[in-house]
Amino acid sequence: MSAAEGPLVVGVDTSTQSTKVLVVDAATGRVVASGQAPHTVSSGAGRESDPRQWWDALHEALRQCGDAAHEAAAVSIGGQQHGLVTLDERGEPVRPALLWNDVRSAPQARRLTEELGGAKFWAERTGLVPAASFTVTKWAWLAEHEPEALRATKAVRLPHDYLTERLTGEGTTDRGDASGTGWWASGSEAYDEEILAHVGLDPALLPRVVRPGEVAGTVRDSHDLPFSKGTLVAAGTGDNAAAALGLGLRPGTAVLSLGTSGTVYAVSKRRPTDPTGTVAGFADAHGHWLPLACTLNCTLAVDRIATLLGLDREAVEPTTGLTLLPYLDGERTPNLPNASGLLHGLRHDTTAGQLLQAAYDGAVHSLLGALDLVLDEDADRSAPLLLIGGGARGAAWQQTVRRLSGRPVQIPDAKELVALGAAAQAAGLLTGEDPASVARRWNTARGPVLEAVERDEAALTRIAGVLSDAAPLLERGTDTH
Repeated sequence: MSAAEGPLVVGVDTSTQSTKVLVVDAATGRVVASGQAPHTVSSGAGRESDPRQWWDALHEALRQCGDAAHEAAAVSIGGQQHGLVTLDERGEPVRPALLWNDVRSAPQARRLTEELGGAKFWAERTGLVPAASFTVTKWAWLAEHEPEALRATKAVRLPHDYLTERLTGEGTTDRGDASGTGWWASGSEAYDEEILAHVGLDPALLPRVVRPGEVAGTVRDSHDLPFSKGTLVAAGTGDNAAAALGLGLRPGTAVLSLGTSGTVYAVSKRRPTDPTGTVAGFADAHGHWLPLACTLNCTLAVDRIATLLGLDREAVEPTTGLTLLPYLDGERTPNLPNASGLLHGLRHDTTAGQLLQAAYDGAVHSLLGALDLVLDEDADRSAPLLLIGGGARGAAWQQTVRRLSGRPVQIPDAKELVALGAAAQAAGLLTGEDPASVARRWNTARGPVLEAVERDEAALTRIAGVLSDAAPLLERGTDTH
């Protein structure tokens, strides 16, 4: 490893499937070391993970970074949003964490919306309308189905909070991740006492919300990670807010993130309140807002279709009359938690490659449908879409986004934007800079721009028509939970 020009910082991405670590030169943004270790997610009735796996994976990913991690002056953890981590009086998990893509709490989401003022109340109060993804609905599910676990719970955390607390010994979170719970009031930027009382959650069980730029704590000595005691720990944040920091995102620039879930978001100076629930009014990690629409079915769903067909994920063929809505895990946008996949237009001469392209089309259509709702009215709708996440490197994903959006697409060279955003947050503790400014100084959004192509209006109209006609069937769905 060549000598660093500035102090080293560590950025962590504890995602659904794995934990990734980057050791970064705070002066230049150069990645000097990296590591990655997997998690296990249950495939039974719901989607759960033992939080202790995340700690073990963090340990392994840091080990892969070698001596560089020992030299870090600051660390920050970005992570998957919404997961419900319940801890006992010893700080140990009461049960596996309920993850964001566990849709068993859909009935509780509907009930909470009806019981407490309706969708408009929730959107204006929290920026969110209850959906199965959000933490408040998972807490309500736990209260109904596992009251003994509820009684044993002495602390409630989000995934990134859990790791930060094991580093520092202090229960903290940040406004970006807190805004995805459903019990944080976006207007007052404080926990909502009325909602907490309604769901029976004592606010004393929740972490302190750390302000942007504030130190969350320092590394304590009772751990087995390669950080020195006293190393600064930043607040961390949710994965999408961390990626926005990692891109140095300015207001009005649209991002399409193609990962386990698909997301569309942009930084905004206006607090979002969408009573339809299509756009979640999240806070970002440095004082603005991050209106976001999320789909459950993105790369994993398309990869599953490719596997079923025995095809490589790039083996697509043009299709003109085929529609596949790949709602393999229910869906969040549109809000169809019990839906299953739907295929329309199958004919004798349909090829496997056409079926695969139809899966891509269905996944991208859901994301683009929310794009106009995410962007402010004065946003430049001809500017390149920033394409990030694991799918962004795939030619089939790139071409499908271009064809269905009619916009140019930019693919940043930086690959681990959540971890990079966390690293920028850690660097900001050392330099006093806004983390997004740090990332812009690092030039993290640099990457090739693919020119716009003519928008495929016929495909968009066809998919929208099938979605509309099939709405009653999709809403009824196949509820196996």
